[in-house]
Parts: sequence; structure tokens; C-alpha cells
Amino acid sequence: MAHKKDHTPTGSNSPIGDVGNARPGGDNARLSRRAFIKGAGAAAAVASLIGVPAAATSPSPESGEAAGVGILELIGPGAREIELRINGAARRLTIEPRVTLLEALRGPLGLTGAKLVCDRGACGACTVHLDGAPVNACMMLAIDARGHEVITIEGLGGPERMHPVQRAFIEYDALQCGFCTPGMVMSVTAALAANSAPTLDDIKHSVAGNICRCGTYPHVFKAALAGAAKARSHKPPEGA
Repeated sequence: MAHKKDHTPTGSNSPIGDVGNARPGGDNARLSRRAFIKGAGAAAAVASLIGVPAAATSPSPESGEAAGVGILELIGPGAREIELRINGAARRLTIEPRVTLLEALRGPLGLTGAKLVCDRGACGACTVHLDGAPVNACMMLAIDARGHEVITIEGLGGPERMHPVQRAFIEYDALQCGFCTPGMVMSVTAALAANSAPTLDDIKHSVAGNICRCGTYPHVFKAALAGAAKARSHKPPEGA
């Protein structure tokens, strides 16, 4: 008995391979890795376009304005002027889109407290606060910090007016080379802002992403707990 030949197109012309024409038990029943990647890529590309307004609604690359929700912003590859809010002040700088927040802080902004060590978000030496939360400045583009409040170790306190945690780090000798200290202090202060009465385990968790190659962790823990107690009783000067 003659069988009707199936002339349905298969294979390379379909973004998801041969799955649509697969027959149970047949050669086409197995989805190849290449077909899967092609199909997933096509689906992602379509999904990324849904809800994006026309280009006419996008700000120009020279406008310096951050794009709103759902707005496609065209930036780069050249440098452009942006505004960042650093330590309570608006700072304008001209940088390329590829510049990280850490590079912007240490370069044109001249704030070298955040340290460049691993440059891959593994050591915590570049920790700063972004809207109160600790982030690795080396893992964030400077342009993505627009519209957010960035606090560095310089903005936390200085020699004349130290934050209680900064003072506790000195009193408890919680540093040796000092290279990791700014990141440690920023991680601890962010944790204390969320929990003013932390336990030792809370402190350990807060600095889990901060590496001290000198091994001063016991002193860091003592300083953090002491700083928490100082912060609870600390009252800003009148008129501050």
C-alpha cells in the first residue's frame, strides 16, 4: 500500500528547528542544541521589542537625560556628559558609557576611598552605598547610577567628624594595610542602617563579601559591634 509523502517544510527555515514536525519515535523527535539556541534567541529578541515605543520618543544621545520606564535610550560609543549624585551633591562629568562607577569615582571625581582590587566584584574593596544598599562599584556602570544617591567612604565621615563605625575601627585596630577597610566600613554601616542591634552572625553576614588578606576579621567583628552600640547612642550635634 502506497504511503502519502509528507512535503511539510522542516529544519533550518524554522526558528525552533524540527519540533513542530516531529513524530513520536521518529528521527525528528529530538531537539538539537543548535535549534534550541536559535529558537530561544529569536523568542528573546521578540520579547525585548514588546512595549518599546518608537525611536521618536527616545531622548537624543546628547540630551544627557536618563530614559524613563520603557524608553529605549541610545548612548555611546563616544563620551557624553552625565550627572551623578555623589555624597549629597550633584556632580557632572563626561565619560564613555563603558566606564564603571568605580572608575568614575576614582578618576574624574577624585574620590579614591573605594579601592580597585579584583575588578570583578569578588573582594568588596570598592563597596559604596547606592540608595543605602551596599554595591560593588566595579560591577556597575556609572551611567546606571544616574538618578540614585551614591555614598562613598568620604561621604560617610572624615577625620573631623567620623561615623561611629569609622571611629570604632580605629579604636579596635580593625585594620592592618587598610586597603580593604573602606569597603568593610561601608558594608557594616549599611547593615547597621537596616538593623541597629545586630548579632555577631549578622555582622559576619554583612562582611561576607569583603576579603581581608591581612586576617583582621576578629577585630572587624568587635569594631562593628562596638560601632553599632555607639551608633545607637550617637546624637548629631545641634544644628547639623
